[in-house]
Amino acid sequence: MGGRPFQRFLGFFLLLLCFKAGLGSSLMVGDAKVGCTERERQALLHFKQGLVHDYRVLSSWGNEEDKRDCCKWRGVECNNQTGHVISLDLHGTDFVRYLGGKIDPSLAELQHLKHLNLSFNRFEGVLPTQLGNLSNLQSLDLAYNLGMTCGNLDWLSRLPLLTHLDLSGIDLSKAIHWPQAINKMPSLTELYLSHTQLPWIIPTIFISHTNSSTSLVVLDLSGNGLTSSIYPWLFNFSSSLLHLDLSYNHLNGSFPDAFANMVFLESFVLSRNELEGEIPKFFSVSFVHLDLSGNQLHGSIPDAFGNMTTLAYLDLSSNQLKGEIPKSLSTSVVHLDLSWNLLHGSIPDAFGNMTTLAYLDLSSNHLEGEIPKSLSTSFVHLDLSWNQLHGSILDAFGNMTTLAYLDLSSNQLEGEIPKSLSTSFVHLGLSYNHLQGSIPDAFGNMTTLAYLHLSWNQLEGEIPKSLRDLCNLQTLFLTSNNLTGLLEKDFLACSNNTLEGLDLSHNQLRGSCPHLFGFSQLRELSLGFNQLNGTLPESIGQLAQLEVLSIPSNSLQGTVSANHLFGLSKLFYLDLSFNSLTFNISLEQVPQFQALYIMLPSCKLGPRFPNWLHTQKGLLDLDISASGISDAIPNWFWNLTSHLAWLNISNNHISGTLPNLQATSYLRMDMSSNCLEGSIPQSVFNAGWLVLSKNLFSGSISLSCRTTNQSSRGLSHLDLSNNRLSGELPNCWGQWKDLIVLNLANNNFSGKIKNSVGLLHQIQTLHLRNNSLTGALPLSLKNCKDLHLVDFGRNKLSGNVPAWMGSLSSLIVLNLRSNEFNGNIPLNLCQLKKIQMLDLSSNNLFGTIPKCLNDLIALTQKGSLVIAYNERQFHSGWDFSYIDDTLIQWKGKELEYKKTLGLIRSIDFSNNKLIGEIPVEVTDLVELVSLNLSRNNLTGSIPSMIGQLKSLDFLDLSQNQLHGRIPASLSQIADLSVLDLSNNNLSGKIPSGIQLQSFSASTYQGNPRLCGPPLLKKCLGDETREASFIGPSSKDNIQDDANKIWFSGSIVLGFIIGFWGVCGTLLLNSSWRNAYFQFLNKIKDRLYMTTTTTNMNRLRRSFQS
Repeated sequence: MGGRPFQRFLGFFLLLLCFKAGLGSSLMVGDAKVGCTERERQALLHFKQGLVHDYRVLSSWGNEEDKRDCCKWRGVECNNQTGHVISLDLHGTDFVRYLGGKIDPSLAELQHLKHLNLSFNRFEGVLPTQLGNLSNLQSLDLAYNLGMTCGNLDWLSRLPLLTHLDLSGIDLSKAIHWPQAINKMPSLTELYLSHTQLPWIIPTIFISHTNSSTSLVVLDLSGNGLTSSIYPWLFNFSSSLLHLDLSYNHLNGSFPDAFANMVFLESFVLSRNELEGEIPKFFSVSFVHLDLSGNQLHGSIPDAFGNMTTLAYLDLSSNQLKGEIPKSLSTSVVHLDLSWNLLHGSIPDAFGNMTTLAYLDLSSNHLEGEIPKSLSTSFVHLDLSWNQLHGSILDAFGNMTTLAYLDLSSNQLEGEIPKSLSTSFVHLGLSYNHLQGSIPDAFGNMTTLAYLHLSWNQLEGEIPKSLRDLCNLQTLFLTSNNLTGLLEKDFLACSNNTLEGLDLSHNQLRGSCPHLFGFSQLRELSLGFNQLNGTLPESIGQLAQLEVLSIPSNSLQGTVSANHLFGLSKLFYLDLSFNSLTFNISLEQVPQFQALYIMLPSCKLGPRFPNWLHTQKGLLDLDISASGISDAIPNWFWNLTSHLAWLNISNNHISGTLPNLQATSYLRMDMSSNCLEGSIPQSVFNAGWLVLSKNLFSGSISLSCRTTNQSSRGLSHLDLSNNRLSGELPNCWGQWKDLIVLNLANNNFSGKIKNSVGLLHQIQTLHLRNNSLTGALPLSLKNCKDLHLVDFGRNKLSGNVPAWMGSLSSLIVLNLRSNEFNGNIPLNLCQLKKIQMLDLSSNNLFGTIPKCLNDLIALTQKGSLVIAYNERQFHSGWDFSYIDDTLIQWKGKELEYKKTLGLIRSIDFSNNKLIGEIPVEVTDLVELVSLNLSRNNLTGSIPSMIGQLKSLDFLDLSQNQLHGRIPASLSQIADLSVLDLSNNNLSGKIPSGIQLQSFSASTYQGNPRLCGPPLLKKCLGDETREASFIGPSSKDNIQDDANKIWFSGSIVLGFIIGFWGVCGTLLLNSSWRNAYFQFLNKIKDRLYMTTTTTNMNRLRRSFQS
């Protein structure tokens, strides 16, 4: 019993000690002077010292007295009991406040650290592997420090507690054994290695390890270029994965069956790969998020998607899926994207049952039919653009009160725009349809509208004044409609602080260019191809954000000064072409902008060369054609050509010579119609499009063969016509295998056409006319199968017209006129099914005209009209074209046809030595507009059915030996405006009819046996009978003369018998004579009384009036 008080005292004492210890501990935690351990504080400060900049993100870190407790520093979290740092979160928050420099290994001193987040900063250098010493680390996030690299991931195996790892954006290209390192992390549940340049897995290293992590729930390997060799390693985690992202890789082939084992997978992203085949039907029904977009999947959309009751997000866009949209898609879907496929059929009515569907994109397919009236009213985003939908726009869109984005552009919708559309729109696209009517005033009620695109329709009327109430409008595109009326100065007044793009081009708007004061955000202003007049307002110079200024093809006039343009520092596209504007800018004034595209054709820039252009160092396109420049090209100008893609200084009076330019195959250059002279330097042939026609260039171009720059292979258009070039043609045409157009016409070239021209396998147009070329056509030319136009006229070429020319099946124009060709016209020419103009005139051809001419399909079949080479390219918002031309003998004059060349359908065999008859098959060429067979030795008659050539405008058969009558059918050609039948042996009456009588007498002169109008020579006999007489022959002519004699004799004999038969009887018989004269007296009396009565009535009426 004596020990019991002691025991009680001892127990009380121990309890007191425990209480004191607990109280002391509480006081220690609460003491402000006690914080993180000094060792960890120094480690953090050492880390801060390694930073290049912190933008005051770590302003709370320091050695000052009030900053000594690191647990209070920004981003630091400590254990409340031990004071150890357990979390460091310094992730970047924006593009302005971030950390930069290197990650110091001193962070390894934070041995109790559980969470480390340095993501979205700008750390660089090698990731310190000492981080592997943080054995308590559970979460490590270093994502998107894009300047950081890591050569291996072996240090990760020393982090046994790590569950979350994000190294996205770090360069891991040298971490060859990364799969093995991941396999040694047993606690890992979330792994993010997106965009880390992971090396491909070597097949021998992906064998599963016994300590492999089987608890991985989230895996993101997107954006690494991985191939299908990843699959065996990946399938180790089949039983645990919930989220898998393999997007933006190079996975190819079809879906492996092993994906079927991922039964718990909820989010599966395989977008932007190279997967093929059909979508598998074994997909898990537990999907919430499925993205297979951007692959090469084909086949139809499986009906199995209708069984995925939890599916909320489905993206199958940008594949090659065909068939119709299933009618049984899951009703739980919120986001559905089937765009950019090959789907056809109609839009299912079942979409009306998908009440949770907020996002639907079916754009860029082949869907047909009308927009279903049963669409759900829950849409926020609806895109049906680029299909083949027809019908009208539903009034039901007015009931979709949550619809913010609606795009129905590029369909075949008709009718008017409904006046009852939803007022909740932010984006409304109806462009590229067939909509008519006016723009509804109700648009002014869409106060949230930011994007309104109504371009390329048939809308008319004025722009509604209600648009001035759209205070949030950012882009307004109304281009290519039929809008009229005046542009009001304040038609977009409320959006002056928000409007970024305004395109009203290609309409019929009138008035002056609007004064857009205060439009501080305007970046694009396009008003081209309207009827605007007046001057260019100086207020344009105050649009500080303006990048695109395009007002071509209006009626603007006046002066453009530096105040208009030179203050627009962001301007990169300037197009004021085809106005009557005069630039008045001094040599000293320098624009603040650096433009990429300057288009000023038909503006007055001259006569001096615009000096301000020398400041534009980055120009891609420059067009100052027809701008009144009469000056030499300054030396600085050629420095611009090194990066130009399009240069046009044509149709000026620019003088000087060309230096060695730094031309590339990307350069398209037109310097035609100027006064440039001297030789053409070798370097310009490196361009891709070279037009130097109508200048004063001289010398030889054979030097062009010396170029060694391989870019010359890109030359597609070469036009050196109408210069003073001489010498022989080059023999290195294989150097320009991409040539499509070659025009060397109207120069002084001599010698033969070289065989190497046959290496131009893509050539379509070949002009060599009006030179002094000799010799036969090279056989190699038959290899140029794509030739559309061949013009070798006005040379001294000789030999036969080659039969192989008939094998050039694409030939539309063949002009060999005015040469020294001889021999027969080859029958093979009848194989030219597309020929529209065939000119062999003024040669020494003999023989007969081929009877197979009716095989020329383009001249025999209605509606078979094609045109010669006419290329039009659209580049940087500007189109440029090359239009073919050729010379045609037309109505007695040699004329150049260019833009209307495609309308000419002509055959000209004139001025040769052809014999025989005109083949009757010629009358089958019903599309012929011109036929000239004059100055030959043709015999026989004109084909009687020549009247079938209803399209004929010009017919010349003069100076031959044709005989017989002019066919009556010739008068049935109503469009015939030129006819020449002179100097033949035609006979008989010219057929009656307004057409043939309207020509002058010279049309028929030199045919002494022709008669009738317009000739003065009269025809004998019954004109009616003559007019109906068709089918003359020499025998018929003799018979005709005999008939005329008998007809005249019969008239004389009949007159004698009739006259004396009546008069003789009256003289011999008195009773007949008295009765006859009494009858005449009665008639005389009756006529006298009738005349008197009529005159009295007229006199009475005159008195009464």
